Amino acid sequence: MTYEPVIGMEVHVELSTQSKVFCGCSNDFHAPANSNVCPVCLGMPGVLPVLNGRAVEYSVLVGLALNCTISRWSKMDRKNYFYPDLAKNYQISQYDLPLCHDGFIDIEVDGKTKRIGITRAHLEEDTARNSHTVAGRESGVDFNRCGVPLLEIVTEPDIRSADEAYAYLSSLKQILQYLDVSDCNMEEGSIRAEANISIRPTGTEPFGTKTEVKNVASFSGTQKAIEYEIKRQTKILDDGGTVDQVTMGWDADRGVTVTQRSKESAHDYRYFPEPDLTPIVVDEAWETRLRKSMPELPQVRRARFMEEHGLSEYDASILIADKAAADYFEQTVSAGAPGKLAANWIMGDLQALMTEKQGTINALPITPGHLAEMIGLIEDGSISGKIAKDLLPEMYDSEKAPGDLVKEKGLAQISDTSVLEQMGADLIEANPGPAEDFRNGSERAIGFFVGQMMKATKGQANPKLANEIMRKLLQQ
Repeated sequence: MTYEPVIGMEVHVELSTQSKVFCGCSNDFHAPANSNVCPVCLGMPGVLPVLNGRAVEYSVLVGLALNCTISRWSKMDRKNYFYPDLAKNYQISQYDLPLCHDGFIDIEVDGKTKRIGITRAHLEEDTARNSHTVAGRESGVDFNRCGVPLLEIVTEPDIRSADEAYAYLSSLKQILQYLDVSDCNMEEGSIRAEANISIRPTGTEPFGTKTEVKNVASFSGTQKAIEYEIKRQTKILDDGGTVDQVTMGWDADRGVTVTQRSKESAHDYRYFPEPDLTPIVVDEAWETRLRKSMPELPQVRRARFMEEHGLSEYDASILIADKAAADYFEQTVSAGAPGKLAANWIMGDLQALMTEKQGTINALPITPGHLAEMIGLIEDGSISGKIAKDLLPEMYDSEKAPGDLVKEKGLAQISDTSVLEQMGADLIEANPGPAEDFRNGSERAIGFFVGQMMKATKGQANPKLANEIMRKLLQQ
């Protein structure tokens, strides 16, 4: 029997507000443990939470970007459970009336577009961070993270493969970065993805029993965990067994999912309205103001790059995948570089150099203006493309302008016709064999002579002019 996977995603996004969601404590991941805490964070008796308005605005922006309906009236609820990372023994979240609901996101997989429904995006508080020693004898709790604003984004069960799940997560991360509502740093837990996975016989409608996979540290890890879980459930059903509704953890070292606990249901949390917070009212004027403040989103930017700068769909997709790279590209073009050439240098030699130097485009020593200047030197014939490739690492290390480096190191391209003609004549005299080959119809001989000229000038001869001069001399 063949089976069809049915997958839904839950993504938790920490919002990058300056303070926490219900108190004035700093939202700083790098602060010393338990230094950004107060009676509200620590769940002391008698304290009252106050909702962070910026967290609401960030949540609404995400909802608008995901084509959601924004609730005119929503509320916060208490989700009750007992665990060391939650001092007050309940989490303030949203249950039946989420802030954003009924949206969608379009993803692309194998050249095809697919729409993934967004069930809801609701605001809640993050929990504290637990840490454990290797021996398992000691545990610690850092309450700095407790109370950080968290947006949970839940999809419909519309995803049908691990590849689609990866494409969804990548597209969602792009949108969040463009909105600048989260740094989306998975290593620091700013974005965490959980997959609900079930399988059913191909062609049938009822859903199978789902498992939820947690504790995955990367999108590629999520993809691998889904692939493994599909195989695991398939084997269970093929062997005549039944899949249990449980929460699974992902063991990246062994590449397997492991059972953690039985899956909870909503009634296990005994939700009830949070009595210490007033309802959230987002009127039409507030929503309109936020909609007008939204930046250009990735897919819109991709279409504009293709139309304004003549980029291919592939090139535009690569550039918009990272907002910082797209911004760098636009700044380079604004500084005077042709769009296609700027894209080629950014995606090619510049990316290779950043990989070699283990740098990022956010901290790139080569400014967009300097890259545009270097491209301009190639365009006006001052330097060759080969010289530019050698110049780029010098620009990275020294942070100097390319024009200054060309003068300093004597790298200007040789375009003096008389100099190149004399050099060409000397090469023909020293290499009569290849010269005779050309006269007998061998075009390859031209490449030999141009190569010798470039070698003799250490790449500084104008290659186009060198080709023209060698052809003229050989034809005489």
